[in-house]
Amino acid sequence: MSTLTLKDGTEIFYKDQGEGPVLMFHHGWPLSSDDWDAQVIFFLKKGYRVIAHDRRGHGRSSQNIYNHTIEQYASDAAELVEFLDLKDVVHIGHSTGGGEVIRYVNKYANGRAKKAVLISAIPPVMVQSESNPDGVPMSVFDDIRNQTMNNRNQFYYDLTFPFYGYNREGADVKDGVQRNWWRQGLMGGIVAHYDGIKAFSETDLSEDLKAVDIPVLVMHGEDDQIVPIANAALKSIKLLKNGKLITYPGFPHGMPTTEHETINKDLLAFIEE
Repeated sequence: MSTLTLKDGTEIFYKDQGEGPVLMFHHGWPLSSDDWDAQVIFFLKKGYRVIAHDRRGHGRSSQNIYNHTIEQYASDAAELVEFLDLKDVVHIGHSTGGGEVIRYVNKYANGRAKKAVLISAIPPVMVQSESNPDGVPMSVFDDIRNQTMNNRNQFYYDLTFPFYGYNREGADVKDGVQRNWWRQGLMGGIVAHYDGIKAFSETDLSEDLKAVDIPVLVMHGEDDQIVPIANAALKSIKLLKNGKLITYPGFPHGMPTTEHETINKDLLAFIEE
């Protein structure tokens, strides 16, 4: 196992595979770097060096109970990038990982980032407020907190239905995909997952989006039941200086898994532009 001990003592697990131009993948809540398997093998076979890490408190990283914020997640990613001395990196983030990516490239990249990709991502900000009236009501996130605290084992299985669009008529439901999501979730720490809900729902990343100059690809499923496209990608693209938007009719939140052939093709095209 490859691990890096961060400045605060947290151990971060990471995979560093292949040789060539560097891609770094940032996973969503409450998963791990394993969620990128369909992308990792695709890009390794295309001649890329692929980095994927487990966020603090998630997967095989330390079950640290402190500092579960987008700011800290981005800082952790920066420590890993600098430790590995990565340059000209394309950073790719799914869901919460997309928030981590845009904060990282805005504040911590120090010229090391070449491009960024936000897939089914949380920016600009999810929660409903006076300044974001069409956002997701706080009651939704309170329910996620309650379920995570009191019913995590079952909740993590039930959540896979809307996550992958398996609750839609005619869906090709794959129990193995659901079990793999559940496995990844329960590898992580409950405190990290509980506190991470505030991080992914309440962090306002609007200023980060506005400040980033590098090319940013925004990819979002039009049937995303977890991070609704109207409150996310369709707003983010308006704030980016150098953004490109691709939307996918009928695709769910977990489209990097269920629709990986399409997603990987579009990722490759953007990376090679």
